[in-house]
Formats: sequence, structure tokens, C-alpha cells
Amino acid sequence: MKTPRLLHISLGSNMGNRLDFIQKAINEIYKTTGDVLSISGIYQTPAWGFDSEDFFNACITVETFYSTLEVLDHLMHIERLLGRNRIDLEGYQARTIDLDIIFSSEGKIETDNLIVPHPAMQDRRFVLAPLAEIAAAEEHPIFKQTVSQLLENTSDTSEIKITDQKIVNPKAQYALAKFQYLTIEGNIGAGKTSLATLISREFNGKLILERFADNPFLPKFYEDMERYAFPLEMSFLADRYQRLQEDIAQYDLFKDLVVSDYDVFKSLIFAKVTLQEEEFALYKRVFDVMYKNLAKPGLYIYLYQSTARLLENIKKRGRDYEQKIPAEYLNKINKGYLQFIKSQSEFNIRIIDVSERDFISNRTDYISILEEICE
Repeated sequence: MKTPRLLHISLGSNMGNRLDFIQKAINEIYKTTGDVLSISGIYQTPAWGFDSEDFFNACITVETFYSTLEVLDHLMHIERLLGRNRIDLEGYQARTIDLDIIFSSEGKIETDNLIVPHPAMQDRRFVLAPLAEIAAAEEHPIFKQTVSQLLENTSDTSEIKITDQKIVNPKAQYALAKFQYLTIEGNIGAGKTSLATLISREFNGKLILERFADNPFLPKFYEDMERYAFPLEMSFLADRYQRLQEDIAQYDLFKDLVVSDYDVFKSLIFAKVTLQEEEFALYKRVFDVMYKNLAKPGLYIYLYQSTARLLENIKKRGRDYEQKIPAEYLNKINKGYLQFIKSQSEFNIRIIDVSERDFISNRTDYISILEEICE
């Protein structure tokens, strides 16, 4: 998975319902750009450089997989969406919303359309005060001063006061903690680990990942499935059971969110495809004893991918031992999952088709999945 970037963004409005414009802008940033990690209070400040109504100002911290220049494009689109028209007039103008990138973890940036850090931030209390609330220790890469120090030393003497107005973090609408234990399943290459990692990061959940890379039988299995199927499935079952027992037992399911990229029942699904009839009968006896002792997920998500897309993903991630997986094997695994889902009437299950979605590169695809999860 790509490494996310951290950006600090300033927001201001002095037209119409100022709080509503700031809230809508943050909602759009969350939907299109990245996770909103922190939000400052709302500060009321006089119009800077022209006569107009007082501004409401705030700052947010955003974690995103987009580049800083791509984020700039997103912000300009959001400004237009909320009625801002950046026309080429001399001087400052009243505006429904003003969005500026102040800092980026990419460091210093200088193009025709963007300079980061913002070149005037050190002279603007309406930027420094809300920014100091959420990023006081952030250091300016040119001045070598923290935001707190810049605020203390600024030449701007404008009056600024914090209001009692509040912004709601947009991700609060996706109340995933209500599920307590979330399992994300799918075929080989469906993207379950990537989605589980994103959700656990964004919603501060305990992440449990399958340790497939540590299994010594896996490369041998793809070379000779019939010979190594039984030891592979038994080793996976033992490891999955042990990990879930330990990790979930150590976690308070009534207070925290647990996100896993597998359910131990996948062992039975794969075993039914790979094992001979006598082997499967023995395997199922062991499985039944283990499975009844495990906590069941509050929500079971199955990511469906077309076989063609699965093969593309497998090729793209480049694990040598997976490159010879036949399409027929993936089809059998998919049928096994769907049969399991049909048989589990007591499970809370969502089947989400991600064949045409790229939830890593496209934030709106990821949000659409969150919306399906919470329906």
C-alpha cells in the first residue's frame, strides 16, 4: 500500500452561513481527498486586507494518498462547488469558502499554482491561531520555528477570538464501532488486507492480519496442490485459530473496534476445494471443535471481485508463488465463499462488489464502500 501524506489546510468563510460552508467543505474533503485527523475550533476574525463581514476560520489535518498538487485540484473543485469564484480582480474579496494548503509532509513545493509552506502564513493570526491548536509543534521548514513560535512572534496584531461553534468530523456518520468486530473476507487478490488496513487506520481499530507469508507450505502448495494441500490447510487452521484467540481475547470487544482481514471459516472453504474427501472429513472434525470456541464477527464483509480482476491484482502484487494460480481455482474458491454465505443465516453479512472500484487510488470508491457497510 502507498505511504499516505499529511497536509494542514486552512479554511475561511465570510459570506452567508459561514459555519455551514466550512462544515460542507470539510465533508467534501473527507469524501474526495482523505481522512480528517483533526479539526480546530472556529475562530472569528476581521476581514484581512479589505472591508467586509468578519470571517470564520479553522484548520484541519488531513491524511491522504493523493499528492499535494492533486489535493490542490480537489480543493479548487470544492471551492467552485460551494460557490467560490476565483476571478482575477485586484485585492481581496469576500468569499463563501477559502481553502489553502499550509503545510505538506512532502516538504517545500513551489510551482506556478502552489507554494508550500504558504508564503504568508507567518503574517496571519487567523491561520496561526487555529493551526497552533492542532499542530503547535509543527516546524516551518524555512523559518525553523514551530507554529506556536510563529504565532508568538507574528507581526499581525489583528483581533481574533475563538467561538463556541463546533464542526462535526464527517467520519462520525460511519459508526463502525457498533459492529465491535469487523471481518473483511474475499478471494485471493480481492483487496481484503488493503481495506482492513484502511478502515483500522481511519477508525482507530485493532488490526488483525493473516500471516500467510510465514507459512512454509504455501509456495510448495502452488507447485504441487495435491501433495501439500493437507499440511497447508492444517497449518493455516492452527495459526488462524491461535491468532484470533489471542488477539480478540486481549481486546475488549465492548469498547473497541477490531478489524480482521480473515475469518477462520475461510479454512473450511479452502479445505473443501483443495482436500480429498477423506482428508476433508478429518479436517472438518478438527475445525468444528475449534470454530465453536471463537468469537463471531459483528459484521462479515465479503469483497467480490471478478476472476479477471483477481488475476490482474495477483499479477500486479508480484508474489512469485501466486503467479501460476489457475482461474478455475479462483472460481471454486468464490463459489465456496458464496455457499458459506448462503448457509450462515445468523451472520450479519454484506457482499460488496469491488470489481469496478479502486478504493486505494480513488477516495470516492472507498467512501462508497463505507456507505454500503453502514447501510
